[in-house]
Amino acid sequence: MVVESITEAKAQLSALVQKVQEGETVIIKKAGKPVAVLSEYDPAAGKRKPGALKGQVVIADDFDQLPDDIAEAFGAGGAK
Repeated sequence: MVVESITEAKAQLSALVQKVQEGETVIIKKAGKPVAVLSEYDPAAGKRKPGALKGQVVIADDFDQLPDDIAEAFGAGGAK
């Protein structure tokens, strides 16, 4: 379903949410261009698995050390 304006979407929000609950996707336009999509919320899509990259990410020993030129630019000393 396509809604032609945000004003129309505001006026019909309850009906649009009902359409989404029935499985429909709602596209909202502004000035004739699609700007938003209402779709059913899927909590499973956002589930994270902590530690999924364990052993695959390496942080260099000098990670916390700024290069001299950048440290100098931030007023934190640097090359002398």
